[in-house]
Amino acid sequence: MKVEVIKQFSVFLPNRPGALSLLMKIFSEEKINIVGIASEVRDDSGVVRVAVGEDKDVSSILTKHGFSSVESRLLSIEAPDRPGELFQIARCLADSRINITTVYGSAQDGRASRLLFAVENTEKARALIEKIAG
Repeated sequence: MKVEVIKQFSVFLPNRPGALSLLMKIFSEEKINIVGIASEVRDDSGVVRVAVGEDKDVSSILTKHGFSSVESRLLSIEAPDRPGELFQIARCLADSRINITTVYGSAQDGRASRLLFAVENTEKARALIEKIAG
């Protein structure tokens, strides 16, 4: 398992056609690679969580383009794509009383998965996951 700390930007968008396209255009033009994305929509607005693996000043770029965002840290975990991997990680964090506030990810047809976790104690969680990864 590969474990690293990366940045997540929670970007606030109106719930209307084209809003996500406009945001993604900025990431494309600024050549910022997205390693994970998730969204939540409520009535007339939403939040898009965008995880990036590079160290550009994304917050300033978003502000320059008129977007409000909140920067936070995520654990990015590359793990084998097989049953029980997510359980093993979640159990490890639960046993250490580390709360998971957000989780999302994807897998590649039985080869590898990338899991993204927002937790209350990122460094402690990272050390624990690295320990179980061996």
